[in-house]
Amino acid sequence: MASKKKPEEQPEIITIEPGAAIPGGEFQIRGAGFSEAGRPRVMFGEEAAAVVIGSDNYVIARVPETAVVGDLTVANGEDISTVWACDIGLQIADGLHPVASPAVDRHGNIFATMSGTRGQKTPVSVYKVDLNYQTEPFLSEILNATGLVCGRDDMLYVSSRHDGIVYQANPAGDVSVYVEGMGVATGMDFDSEGNLYVGDRSGTIFKIGRDRQIYVFTTVEPSISAYHLRFGPDGCLYVSGPTTSSYDSVHRVSPAGDVETFYRGLGRPQGMDFDADGNLYVAGSIGGRKGVVRVDPDRNAELFLSGPNIVGLAFTPSRSMVVTTTNALYRVDVDIQGQPRY
Repeated sequence: MASKKKPEEQPEIITIEPGAAIPGGEFQIRGAGFSEAGRPRVMFGEEAAAVVIGSDNYVIARVPETAVVGDLTVANGEDISTVWACDIGLQIADGLHPVASPAVDRHGNIFATMSGTRGQKTPVSVYKVDLNYQTEPFLSEILNATGLVCGRDDMLYVSSRHDGIVYQANPAGDVSVYVEGMGVATGMDFDSEGNLYVGDRSGTIFKIGRDRQIYVFTTVEPSISAYHLRFGPDGCLYVSGPTTSSYDSVHRVSPAGDVETFYRGLGRPQGMDFDADGNLYVAGSIGGRKGVVRVDPDRNAELFLSGPNIVGLAFTPSRSMVVTTTNALYRVDVDIQGQPRY
């Protein structure tokens, strides 16, 4: 007579952190019964994950490049756990070279750069990914396109770290110079009154009025790569920029130009965005874990999304998060409303 299986032989997932990842990212899985009859086996749907660490109650699993669904299970050689739903990023474009966050217009079109190395002239400067996730060249002839931001005038603004020019392009792709003399121009954003702010990575943040008059808004510590700018719901400008430190800060700048440290303790913080509840999302690392870090208004931080080589992110009107890596673009269906920008 066959013996009855003990209930404790079935693997049990208790928590998975973080809740989202792109391929190459890692999930930390805690529970029980993961190695009853052998090394734990983790699956995303039908795709097997690489198990980095495997014990009876703790597993770290890396998302395979081929994963397209987030239905995660853990098997222990005899039985399998119930399904745990995770958010997995779907690649929607590759062959790019973003160095900052993508820009998303009011319709949901996404723009990302082919930035190139210093002084490199690429055939396409900016690509457009439409609502059907079709990628097409949008702008050319901009050397080292770096920062992107969509204005309320439906124009796309593009900074060039090569010549210090900020360009503007209409929806048809016609380009003109908006302002010059921005130094090593990197990240940009608009305030609620339509003034444009541009980060010169040597240490200056410029303010360009609607009449295109240029002011020095504030100065911050120079960055080894770029500044990334985003206005928060409090009307303050948030600034990130990697330095030689592995314990970098996100700064908050008041409307008067006063600088304070908003959060310190991130590795290589880069592109940012806010959700409608005022939480800040930053591409970077925390505690040695890479991805997107969420910092709440009380300055509590946690890894929100895991993944390698992430340089920026933006929320879309469809409540997805678009994530840029150094060569690709991913959509993650996180069901979060971004901060209204239009």
